[in-house]
Amino acid sequence: MEKNLHLLQKKIKIKFKDPKILLKALTHKSYDPINNNEKMEFLGDRVLGLVIAKKLLEIYPNEKEGILDKKYASLVNKKTCLLIANNIGIDKFIMILKSTKNKSKIEDKVLSDACEALIGAIYLDKGLKIAENFILTLWKNEIDKSVVTKIDAKTKLQEYSLKIFKKLPIYKLISNTGPRHQPIIKVSVKLFDGKIYYGEGKSKKNAEQNAASLCLNNLK
Repeated sequence: MEKNLHLLQKKIKIKFKDPKILLKALTHKSYDPINNNEKMEFLGDRVLGLVIAKKLLEIYPNEKEGILDKKYASLVNKKTCLLIANNIGIDKFIMILKSTKNKSKIEDKVLSDACEALIGAIYLDKGLKIAENFILTLWKNEIDKSVVTKIDAKTKLQEYSLKIFKKLPIYKLISNTGPRHQPIIKVSVKLFDGKIYYGEGKSKKNAEQNAASLCLNNLK
């Protein structure tokens, strides 16, 4: 494992003062139920959030809070952490007790959690500035992509309704038909004392988006 730690440090270009902190960040609870990376992941998640929030405010000083929140959520979620984890090749360094049924693949959640734990370890061993540099370097491509963030219809309608009526749009489930594996959900939406619009989808979320989109089109 000592060789692996050296390889990872070389790969991320950070030499730990205390390699035990790095080792803990790479230890899954299945391997060691007591000394594992769960708390390190908790810390890393907060450090990541702070760094990304600060960076977004620097890049978009005049952007609305709702837009910033969308960009932030896309940058700190488990999907993005998994992408970074795979870019690092963190699966080669994790200490995990693999089941006989799944020896070849480590679960995505384990990898994304380990990525956050690694951030927590860097923060503990090297401080905030090094952790910030690490995050901004690895997240650069994803941050650059955040220039364009599509705001969904439901969010747009909510913002409009709050601005004009000081009330949220009212959604109601109308029907749920079709087979269980392929349902057709129908919902309605209306603004304060306004016309009712209907939307259908394979999930309630999709149906609400479609209803909101129809409502917005008619507002225009």
